[in-house]
Amino acid sequence: MSTNVASIEIPDGMRLHTENTSNILLDANEAFLNPVQEFNRDMSVACITVWSEELNRTKEERWRKAQERKVDQKRVLKKAKIDGTSVNSKADTPGTSTDSAPSELTSTGTEEATTTQVREYKPNKFTLLEALSATGLRSIRYAKEIPLIKRVIANDLSPGAVEAMKRNIAINGFALPGTSSQSESVETSSDVSLPLVEVNEGDACSLMYSHREERKRVDVVDLDPYGTAAPFIDAAVQCISDGGLLCVTCTDLSVLATTNFPEKCFSNYGGIPVKAEYCHEAALRLLLHTLSTSASRYGRYIEPLLSLSIDFYVRVFVRIQTSPIEVKKSLAKNSIFYICATCQSHYEQPLGKMVMKTSESGNVNLNFKTSAGPPVSEKCPECKSNLHLAGPMWSGALHDVNFVTKVVEHVGKKEDHYGTVSRMKGMLTVAKEELNTHFYFTPSRIASFFHCETPSLDEVASALLNGGHKVSRSHACPGSLKTTASHRQLHDIYRSWIKIHPVKMENISETSPARRLLAIENLDEADFTPHPETLGALEKIRLVRYQENPRGWGPGKKANTAKPELKRKRTSEVLDAPPAKH
Repeated sequence: MSTNVASIEIPDGMRLHTENTSNILLDANEAFLNPVQEFNRDMSVACITVWSEELNRTKEERWRKAQERKVDQKRVLKKAKIDGTSVNSKADTPGTSTDSAPSELTSTGTEEATTTQVREYKPNKFTLLEALSATGLRSIRYAKEIPLIKRVIANDLSPGAVEAMKRNIAINGFALPGTSSQSESVETSSDVSLPLVEVNEGDACSLMYSHREERKRVDVVDLDPYGTAAPFIDAAVQCISDGGLLCVTCTDLSVLATTNFPEKCFSNYGGIPVKAEYCHEAALRLLLHTLSTSASRYGRYIEPLLSLSIDFYVRVFVRIQTSPIEVKKSLAKNSIFYICATCQSHYEQPLGKMVMKTSESGNVNLNFKTSAGPPVSEKCPECKSNLHLAGPMWSGALHDVNFVTKVVEHVGKKEDHYGTVSRMKGMLTVAKEELNTHFYFTPSRIASFFHCETPSLDEVASALLNGGHKVSRSHACPGSLKTTASHRQLHDIYRSWIKIHPVKMENISETSPARRLLAIENLDEADFTPHPETLGALEKIRLVRYQENPRGWGPGKKANTAKPELKRKRTSEVLDAPPAKH
């Protein structure tokens, strides 16, 4: 449903902002909106839509199977009842004639015909809670653009934001908060049933904790704060129903993706960040580790569906489920990493391991053990430099390939529904094909360790593919690669490259780690013959995905949370104040 822009009255001091199907009135002093994050909102609409369709499809299949079982059970019971009645009428019921059997058959035949009628399946509709709504644009877009949504709870602590939300909800054709029942959709004059957008003014954690009882849980929680989402995660993982979706944004990459504030990263996310070129992937894994450990406290576990590093923030979509055995398995999905301070080689130390034992009867038992370590000595095996500790962080998969594939298909069918469709298709395609390995590298950075000429992306990819390794791009960094090759095998490729493109040893210091890297003998010689499966075919996607930063890129300023009447009073006080004496 779209709103007629011409019919919207724009008050003095405000401007109209239109995004896809939604319109909002903006006052810079009331709430914060970053137009650059339209990509974030587009991606969220697409992911939640696909998640809801998949959940509805699963529930429909279960419902139909349950209906079939009920029909089969009734048929069996009625057949048994018929047979039992004829026997009982002879033996157990004195004075009962056996002639009642034909009438019993006739009546049951009619009843069977009635019970076998197919009942209509009602689509599964869901409730979404946006804990930090600001202008309400995201909640309004969810309500308008996601077909299976029933109710949106838009919350903010700021009185100014709540006032803005109410105004924006009204101009988009929704009933004002409090005018309709919370359990029913709003009926518009055009006979289109719209979901209810319910506005709440209050603390986000208090609101989510009020929904943690099983019968009060919501299906989707969206956390998109200014900065870190860490204070809201504990409440969020408790208030989501089984199979529900948790969407989290964190914009504090100065904490997550650098080692400038390791103490802050540890206090927020329970881990130490990485100082390396793959720090943005490490940021995703630190956030997922926090979500996993928070959920585990309540017997729940996470399934990452899509995890993205985008511009100046990270955004993850995870499914929340309840299962004690899966909670135990998370021990082996979180690791500490040893990171070389020079060549950035990384070595994984899982926190634990899972051992499967099969008994003589065929039963499979899972035993969980601690891992032996450390995986390396005090120095990096490649360049003999110092190692730094990072983590613990999530070491499992970042994406669910089946889910991402369905999102790609959805976006392809709805290209006219999203303003950032080109970038969506590019990033989703790269994420779908991304290898499930830890961390990426760029050819230029590896070349800098050897002080050599930089091979092209396709030359490095061809050498890896010719060596029998798998290769993919990473969505998190332009010109990056992920591979199944070890650090030693990757460095062998560069040493083979240097034999063709020699380095000037006189320009390398005697104490440089580059000399130690160059002194190692190759185990294998690399073949740089162009491979037919190199990544050149993805060049167009790369150009779309790794676009230049748009105007206004970066986090905006935090919203002014004062009440509107207080702001007006303060402004008038400033205007009426006598001139300062100099």
